[in-house]
Amino acid sequence: MSVSLDIRLKKPSKIYREGESVSGIVVISCSTETRHEGVNLTIDGIVNLELSSKCIGQYESFYNSVKPIQLVLNTFAICKGSGKFPHGTTEIPFVFTLQGSQTKVLYETYHGVFINIQYFIKVDMKRGLLAKDLEKSCEFIVESSAKMAEKATAKPIDFVIVPESVHKLKSKYNVPNFKITGKIDSLVCSISNPFTGEITIESCDEKIKSIEVQLVRVETCGCADGYSKDATEIQNIQIGDGDVVRKIPIPIYMIFPRLFTCPTLSTANFKLEFEVNISVVFEDNHLVSENFPIYITRF
Repeated sequence: MSVSLDIRLKKPSKIYREGESVSGIVVISCSTETRHEGVNLTIDGIVNLELSSKCIGQYESFYNSVKPIQLVLNTFAICKGSGKFPHGTTEIPFVFTLQGSQTKVLYETYHGVFINIQYFIKVDMKRGLLAKDLEKSCEFIVESSAKMAEKATAKPIDFVIVPESVHKLKSKYNVPNFKITGKIDSLVCSISNPFTGEITIESCDEKIKSIEVQLVRVETCGCADGYSKDATEIQNIQIGDGDVVRKIPIPIYMIFPRLFTCPTLSTANFKLEFEVNISVVFEDNHLVSENFPIYITRF
């Protein structure tokens, strides 16, 4: 005898905003008539924080500040009491309004390295003493509504990279003469629009191997007593290959990846920030890089 559960949401995109109705069906497939003791549906939204290995040995209050944060937790019965499901497929519809618990704000879905913000619909089918209970979960995505979200305002910037402006140079390395100019269309970015700009190699004595744009997440966990701040790469895009032609603008165009980025967020226990590094790699594998902290909004 085999029984399986499945959760199907009405929206194929699985994207919802706070205050919206979430609807779908729970599909129960049985090879034979199956007895049950009730079916419950749970909405679970949680922020999971994790300290990096470099923080091992910090004092206890530090660890208390990185406990999981519950954003929403609601359970209700979609099939009350005991009964039997017939052979074949049974569909049970459900609908609920997406709201945070009490004063909690529903942050946007985000999948990171040390911080994860996730929302799940979980179905639990209770069975008799001699049969194992069945569980099924389905992740859905939460985005900020237009009323609540901050809107991006353009903040363009021009930049120039020359040997004198490069920090942390090793004295043993003979820095070639170069001049690199460019512009970023805006340091305040809407997550639904691409990150754009251009870079121009005005002059360079050394042959160039590659020009790259790197998107970095900066995740901070902790409180006033102590915190862990870690920067990790999200994606790296090559925009120039080989010894590129001088004095010709090379466009910068990068899409923000879904789930791995979200609007910049700062709370009492954690922060999510983002940066862009524009790097020029020379043929001997030395590189010069310019760092741009960016502010991401939903709209």
